[in-house]
Amino acid sequence: MASKGIRDRVAIIGMGCTSFGELWGKSVEDMLVESSSDALKSAGVGLDVIDAFWLGTLYSGQSGLTLSRPLKIAYKPVTRVENFCATGSEAFRNACYAVASGAYDIAMAIGVEKLKDSGYSGLPGIGMPGDGTRAGLTAPATFSLLAPAYAKKYGVDDPTLKDVMTRIAWKNHKNGALNPRAQFRKEVPKETIARSPLVAGPLGIFDCSGVSDGSAAAIVVRAEDAKKFTDKPLYVKALSFIAGPAAGPLDPDYDYTTFPEVVASASDAYAQAGIKDPRTELAMAEVHDCFTPTELVLMEDLGFAARGTAWKEVLAGTYDLDGELAVNPDGGLKSFGHPIGASGLRMLFEAWTQLRGEAGERQIASIGRGRKLALTHNLGGAPGECVSFVSVVGSELSR
Repeated sequence: MASKGIRDRVAIIGMGCTSFGELWGKSVEDMLVESSSDALKSAGVGLDVIDAFWLGTLYSGQSGLTLSRPLKIAYKPVTRVENFCATGSEAFRNACYAVASGAYDIAMAIGVEKLKDSGYSGLPGIGMPGDGTRAGLTAPATFSLLAPAYAKKYGVDDPTLKDVMTRIAWKNHKNGALNPRAQFRKEVPKETIARSPLVAGPLGIFDCSGVSDGSAAAIVVRAEDAKKFTDKPLYVKALSFIAGPAAGPLDPDYDYTTFPEVVASASDAYAQAGIKDPRTELAMAEVHDCFTPTELVLMEDLGFAARGTAWKEVLAGTYDLDGELAVNPDGGLKSFGHPIGASGLRMLFEAWTQLRGEAGERQIASIGRGRKLALTHNLGGAPGECVSFVSVVGSELSR
């Protein structure tokens, strides 16, 4: 049974987002105050009118006190949620459902992560005990398996695949250079990307997303109330969250050229939003480019390219800022950074900025030509064993 969805029943009326990066001078509390204050200002409301809060963080706090203490929230529900790298999206999904149900009139979803002060290099955490069947691989090593698998299945030679991965990183750094909030704000020559030191398998340093600190927040209300707060709300068209059986690493039929959970969540989201052809109906997409081959595979899983052809589309510039379908116009995880609890809401912040025509130098031309929908996508876990979230938001109510 497919989810029924809450199409056009909830609207975003305000958003805030900090800069992402190595924010040594800012604490978790500082970032929560900054992003929430910006969201409240954007919506034109005070903290006192928010009925309930959903906080997403993986490592940077436990319980609702992580948020209620710095914001001085006076005896209201604050729920802390976590779902791997889709944690910020999970906070947003819960806040939207709460408002759609009628339980609350106005809610805040907020995500935060502080990774640079964790004492770890990369994503911190302690692995859970297992049965010994899982390989002890790092995240780069695990996702590096996508590249040779894709090349073998679709007959792409190694030099060409290297060019494809290089171009994905180059595109996202080029977009990030136009984004004042991005962790990495410089264009990087393709030659530098292609010759960077290897991290795992064919993945070089520039094939891996940034590890960063940051926070982002959204305020949501029922759609019929949205125009009381802003002339340019975003309406929630679809929210889909999928968890798979995590059988990929043990399944002999799994070939590391797809994320079945992404396919399922995209299909569900498109059904909720009434989207028939995402490539021609969407103005933009923010996708979970934790590693460059991940973005490549996602182009096919999300229906932006036919199977075995996404590599050609990448080289043709289809997903560039001025291409047919802009992907990661804010720089993505690769350039904007990846503070886990904030990433999903950061993606929505770019959709908010673009669909309202406020993106400045990186404003997408297709929005001016009439496209009104944006997609965000998170995944958490690893190939063959992940959770996947897809949202669709739009600047107009469906007719």
